[in-house]
Amino acid sequence: MKIFLTGGSGYLGKATLSALLRDGHTVEALARNDRAAETVGSLGATPVRGGLADLGVLNAAAARAEAVIHLAQAGTGDEDLAAATAMQDGIGTGPYVHTGGTWVYGDTDGVVDETAPWNPPPVVAWRKPVEDAVLRRAREGGRPVVVRPGLLYGGENRLIDMFYGVPGRAAGAVPYIDDGANRWALVHVDDIATLYVAALKAKPGSVYVGVGGVNPTAKECSLAVARSAGLDGKVVSLTLERAREQMGPIADAFALDQQLTPARAGAELGWIPEHTDPLAVLAGGE
Repeated sequence: MKIFLTGGSGYLGKATLSALLRDGHTVEALARNDRAAETVGSLGATPVRGGLADLGVLNAAAARAEAVIHLAQAGTGDEDLAAATAMQDGIGTGPYVHTGGTWVYGDTDGVVDETAPWNPPPVVAWRKPVEDAVLRRAREGGRPVVVRPGLLYGGENRLIDMFYGVPGRAAGAVPYIDDGANRWALVHVDDIATLYVAALKAKPGSVYVGVGGVNPTAKECSLAVARSAGLDGKVVSLTLERAREQMGPIADAFALDQQLTPARAGAELGWIPEHTDPLAVLAGGE
Protein backbone atom coordinates (compact mmCIF):
# COMPACT_ATOMS: atom_id res chain seq x y z
CA MET A 1 0.00 0.00 0.00
CA LYS A 2 1.22 3.53 -0.77
CA ILE A 3 1.24 5.60 2.44
CA PHE A 4 1.57 9.33 2.98
CA LEU A 5 3.17 9.98 6.37
CA THR A 6 3.60 13.21 8.30
CA GLY A 7 6.18 13.53 11.07
CA GLY A 8 8.33 10.85 9.48
CA SER A 9 11.65 12.41 10.50
CA GLY A 10 10.75 12.59 14.20
CA TYR A 11 11.16 10.21 17.10
CA LEU A 12 7.91 8.32 16.56
CA GLY A 13 7.97 8.95 12.82
CA LYS A 14 11.26 7.17 12.17
CA ALA A 15 10.05 4.09 14.03
CA THR A 16 6.72 4.12 12.18
CA LEU A 17 8.35 4.66 8.81
CA SER A 18 10.62 1.68 9.41
CA ALA A 19 7.66 -0.45 10.52
CA LEU A 20 5.69 0.47 7.39
CA LEU A 21 8.56 -0.45 5.10
CA ARG A 22 9.10 -3.76 6.91
CA ASP A 23 5.43 -4.52 6.31
CA GLY A 24 5.89 -4.03 2.57
CA HIS A 25 4.38 -0.57 2.15
CA THR A 26 5.85 2.29 0.12
CA VAL A 27 5.97 5.68 1.79
CA GLU A 28 5.95 9.33 0.84
CA ALA A 29 6.89 11.39 3.89
CA LEU A 30 6.37 15.09 4.55
CA ALA A 31 9.68 16.92 5.03
CA ARG A 32 9.72 20.54 6.14
CA ASN A 33 13.45 21.12 5.45
CA ASP A 34 16.57 19.56 3.93
CA ARG A 35 17.49 17.75 7.12
CA ALA A 36 14.07 16.11 7.39
CA ALA A 37 14.16 15.17 3.70
CA GLU A 38 17.58 13.55 4.15
CA THR A 39 16.35 11.64 7.21
CA VAL A 40 13.24 10.14 5.61
CA GLY A 41 15.10 9.51 2.38
CA SER A 42 17.85 7.60 4.17
CA LEU A 43 15.19 5.38 5.75
CA GLY A 44 13.66 4.51 2.39
CA ALA A 45 10.80 7.01 1.94
CA THR A 46 10.27 9.56 -0.82
CA PRO A 47 10.37 13.08 0.67
CA VAL A 48 7.50 15.49 0.02
CA ARG A 49 8.68 19.03 0.71
CA GLY A 50 6.37 21.12 2.87
CA GLY A 51 4.94 21.64 6.33
CA LEU A 52 1.58 21.27 8.04
CA ALA A 53 0.58 24.77 6.95
CA ASP A 54 1.01 23.82 3.28
CA LEU A 55 -2.52 22.54 2.83
CA GLY A 56 -2.29 22.13 -0.93
CA VAL A 57 0.80 19.95 -0.56
CA LEU A 58 -0.94 17.82 2.08
CA ASN A 59 -4.07 17.43 -0.02
CA ALA A 60 -2.17 16.46 -3.17
CA ALA A 61 0.07 13.97 -1.35
CA ALA A 62 -2.94 12.37 0.32
CA ALA A 63 -4.72 12.13 -3.05
CA ARG A 64 -1.72 10.23 -4.49
CA ALA A 65 -1.71 7.78 -1.57
CA GLU A 66 -3.85 4.80 -0.63
CA ALA A 67 -3.71 5.68 3.10
CA VAL A 68 -2.50 8.49 5.36
CA ILE A 69 -0.86 8.38 8.77
CA HIS A 70 -0.67 11.77 10.49
CA LEU A 71 2.01 11.85 13.22
CA ALA A 72 3.32 15.42 13.04
CA GLN A 73 2.51 17.63 16.00
CA ALA A 74 0.83 20.88 15.03
CA GLY A 75 1.39 24.07 16.95
CA THR A 76 -2.33 24.68 17.55
CA GLY A 77 -5.63 22.85 17.31
CA ASP A 78 -6.68 25.03 14.39
CA GLU A 79 -3.52 24.12 12.49
CA ASP A 80 -3.95 20.42 13.22
CA LEU A 81 -7.59 20.44 12.15
CA ALA A 82 -6.81 22.31 8.92
CA ALA A 83 -4.07 19.81 8.10
CA ALA A 84 -6.29 16.83 8.96
CA THR A 85 -9.11 18.22 6.84
CA ALA A 86 -6.84 18.74 3.84
CA MET A 87 -5.52 15.19 4.08
CA GLN A 88 -8.93 13.60 4.66
CA ASP A 89 -10.29 15.51 1.67
CA GLY A 90 -7.39 14.15 -0.38
CA ILE A 91 -7.56 10.51 0.72
CA GLY A 92 -11.35 10.34 0.37
CA THR A 93 -12.48 6.83 1.29
CA GLY A 94 -8.96 5.55 2.04
CA PRO A 95 -7.72 4.92 5.60
CA TYR A 96 -6.71 8.02 7.56
CA VAL A 97 -4.94 7.42 10.90
CA HIS A 98 -4.79 10.41 13.24
CA THR A 99 -2.63 10.89 16.32
CA GLY A 100 -4.07 11.81 19.72
CA GLY A 101 -2.68 10.95 23.15
CA THR A 102 -3.68 9.35 26.45
CA TRP A 103 -3.14 12.53 28.44
CA VAL A 104 -6.62 13.63 27.33
CA TYR A 105 -8.12 11.28 29.94
CA GLY A 106 -6.55 13.16 32.85
CA ASP A 107 -6.23 11.19 36.09
CA THR A 108 -7.80 7.76 35.69
CA ASP A 109 -9.79 5.84 38.26
CA GLY A 110 -7.81 2.60 38.20
CA VAL A 111 -7.16 0.87 34.89
CA VAL A 112 -9.34 2.29 32.10
CA ASP A 113 -9.80 1.91 28.34
CA GLU A 114 -10.82 4.09 25.40
CA THR A 115 -14.30 4.67 26.85
CA ALA A 116 -13.01 6.63 29.86
CA PRO A 117 -14.24 10.24 30.08
CA TRP A 118 -11.96 13.05 28.98
CA ASN A 119 -10.47 15.35 31.60
CA PRO A 120 -7.44 16.82 29.83
CA PRO A 121 -4.90 19.21 31.30
CA PRO A 122 -4.76 22.53 29.40
CA VAL A 123 -1.73 21.49 27.34
CA VAL A 124 -3.80 18.92 25.39
CA ALA A 125 -7.36 20.26 25.80
CA TRP A 126 -7.33 21.39 22.15
CA ARG A 127 -7.41 17.79 20.94
CA LYS A 128 -11.13 17.10 21.49
CA PRO A 129 -12.67 19.30 18.78
CA VAL A 130 -10.01 18.09 16.34
CA GLU A 131 -10.63 14.40 17.03
CA ASP A 132 -14.40 14.90 17.00
CA ALA A 133 -14.15 16.46 13.54
CA VAL A 134 -11.80 13.74 12.28
CA LEU A 135 -14.05 10.92 13.48
CA ARG A 136 -17.21 12.52 12.04
CA ARG A 137 -15.88 11.62 8.60
CA ALA A 138 -16.76 7.99 9.37
CA ARG A 139 -20.42 8.97 8.94
CA GLU A 140 -19.63 10.50 5.56
CA GLY A 141 -17.91 7.53 3.94
CA GLY A 142 -14.42 8.24 5.25
CA ARG A 143 -12.20 5.79 7.11
CA PRO A 144 -10.77 7.75 10.05
CA VAL A 145 -9.03 6.02 12.96
CA VAL A 146 -7.51 7.69 16.02
CA VAL A 147 -4.51 6.27 17.86
CA ARG A 148 -3.83 7.73 21.31
CA PRO A 149 -0.29 6.83 22.34
CA GLY A 150 0.82 6.82 25.95
CA LEU A 151 4.09 8.39 27.04
CA LEU A 152 6.76 7.08 24.70
CA TYR A 153 10.05 5.53 25.80
CA GLY A 154 12.82 3.59 24.08
CA GLY A 155 15.47 4.88 21.73
CA GLU A 156 15.72 8.63 22.16
CA ASN A 157 13.13 8.77 25.00
CA ARG A 158 12.21 12.15 23.55
CA LEU A 159 9.99 13.83 26.16
CA ILE A 160 11.35 11.83 29.09
CA ASP A 161 14.92 12.70 28.22
CA MET A 162 14.09 16.32 27.42
CA PHE A 163 12.33 17.03 30.71
CA TYR A 164 13.97 14.49 33.01
CA GLY A 165 17.23 13.11 31.65
CA VAL A 166 18.84 16.29 30.36
CA PRO A 167 18.02 18.51 33.38
CA GLY A 168 18.83 15.60 35.69
CA ARG A 169 22.31 15.18 34.27
CA ALA A 170 22.88 18.94 34.48
CA ALA A 171 21.71 19.18 38.11
CA GLY A 172 23.11 15.88 39.33
CA ALA A 173 19.66 14.54 40.28
CA VAL A 174 16.65 13.53 38.17
CA PRO A 175 13.38 15.22 39.13
CA TYR A 176 9.96 13.79 39.88
CA ILE A 177 6.80 15.67 40.85
CA ASP A 178 5.46 15.69 44.42
CA ASP A 179 5.80 12.18 45.89
CA GLY A 180 6.11 10.53 42.47
CA ALA A 181 3.41 7.98 43.29
CA ASN A 182 1.39 8.86 40.18
CA ARG A 183 1.57 6.25 37.42
CA TRP A 184 2.66 6.79 33.83
CA ALA A 185 0.97 4.94 30.95
CA LEU A 186 4.08 4.11 28.94
CA VAL A 187 4.55 2.56 25.52
CA HIS A 188 7.75 1.62 23.71
CA VAL A 189 8.28 3.58 20.50
CA ASP A 190 8.73 0.41 18.45
CA ASP A 191 5.50 -1.07 19.80
CA ILE A 192 3.40 2.00 19.05
CA ALA A 193 4.88 2.09 15.55
CA THR A 194 3.45 -1.37 14.87
CA LEU A 195 0.06 -0.23 16.17
CA TYR A 196 -0.02 2.51 13.52
CA VAL A 197 0.62 -0.11 10.84
CA ALA A 198 -2.13 -2.34 12.25
CA ALA A 199 -4.56 0.61 12.44
CA LEU A 200 -4.55 0.88 8.63
CA LYS A 201 -6.94 -2.11 8.67
CA ALA A 202 -9.19 -0.86 11.48
CA LYS A 203 -12.89 -0.19 11.10
CA PRO A 204 -13.83 3.43 10.33
CA GLY A 205 -14.34 5.50 13.47
CA SER A 206 -12.20 3.26 15.67
CA VAL A 207 -10.16 4.68 18.55
CA TYR A 208 -7.24 2.87 20.19
CA VAL A 209 -5.08 3.72 23.16
CA GLY A 210 -1.50 2.71 22.45
CA VAL A 211 -0.01 1.68 25.79
CA GLY A 212 2.16 -1.16 26.96
CA GLY A 213 -0.13 -2.11 29.82
CA VAL A 214 2.66 -1.63 32.37
CA ASN A 215 2.17 1.55 34.40
CA PRO A 216 5.13 2.25 36.72
CA THR A 217 5.19 5.20 39.08
CA ALA A 218 6.79 8.45 38.03
CA LYS A 219 9.37 8.09 40.80
CA GLU A 220 10.30 4.60 39.60
CA CYS A 221 10.80 6.06 36.13
CA SER A 222 12.99 8.87 37.48
CA LEU A 223 15.10 6.37 39.41
CA ALA A 224 15.54 4.34 36.22
CA VAL A 225 16.52 7.45 34.23
CA ALA A 226 18.99 8.31 36.99
CA ARG A 227 20.63 4.89 36.67
CA SER A 228 20.94 5.38 32.93
CA ALA A 229 22.61 8.75 33.52
CA GLY A 230 25.10 7.35 36.05
CA LEU A 231 23.26 9.03 38.91
CA ASP A 232 22.09 5.86 40.68
CA GLY A 233 19.59 6.78 43.38
CA LYS A 234 19.98 10.53 42.86
CA VAL A 235 16.48 11.89 42.35
CA VAL A 236 14.78 14.99 43.69
CA SER A 237 11.15 15.88 44.35
CA LEU A 238 9.68 19.03 42.83
CA THR A 239 6.42 20.58 43.90
CA LEU A 240 3.96 20.88 41.04
CA GLU A 241 4.39 24.65 41.18
CA ARG A 242 8.17 24.33 40.87
CA ALA A 243 7.78 21.76 38.09
CA ARG A 244 5.59 24.18 36.16
CA GLU A 245 8.30 26.83 36.49
CA GLN A 246 10.95 24.45 35.15
CA MET A 247 8.96 22.45 32.59
CA GLY A 248 6.11 24.72 31.61
CA PRO A 249 2.50 23.53 31.03
CA ILE A 250 3.59 19.96 30.31
CA ALA A 251 4.29 19.51 34.04
CA ASP A 252 0.55 19.06 34.60
CA ALA A 253 0.58 16.16 32.13
CA PHE A 254 3.60 14.52 33.75
CA ALA A 255 1.80 14.79 37.11
CA LEU A 256 -1.23 12.80 35.90
CA ASP A 257 -1.96 9.44 37.52
CA GLN A 258 -2.82 7.16 34.58
CA GLN A 259 -3.34 3.44 34.09
CA LEU A 260 -4.68 2.23 30.74
CA THR A 261 -5.09 -1.10 29.01
CA PRO A 262 -4.25 -2.03 25.40
CA ALA A 263 -6.94 -4.73 25.39
CA ARG A 264 -9.07 -3.24 22.60
CA ALA A 265 -6.19 -3.01 20.14
CA GLY A 266 -5.26 -6.57 21.03
CA ALA A 267 -8.77 -7.90 20.52
CA GLU A 268 -9.56 -5.99 17.32
CA LEU A 269 -6.17 -5.68 15.63
CA GLY A 270 -4.10 -8.45 17.19
CA TRP A 271 -1.66 -5.87 18.53
CA ILE A 272 0.34 -7.10 21.52
CA PRO A 273 3.16 -4.89 22.88
CA GLU A 274 6.45 -6.76 22.97
CA HIS A 275 8.21 -4.50 25.46
CA THR A 276 6.98 -5.19 28.99
CA ASP A 277 9.81 -3.87 31.18
CA PRO A 278 9.95 -0.09 30.68
CA LEU A 279 12.04 0.48 33.79
CA ALA A 280 14.81 -1.75 32.46
CA VAL A 281 14.81 0.17 29.17
CA LEU A 282 14.77 3.55 30.91
CA ALA A 283 17.69 2.39 33.05
CA GLY A 284 19.75 1.81 29.94
CA GLY A 285 18.62 -1.57 28.65
CA GLU A 286 17.48 -2.34 25.11
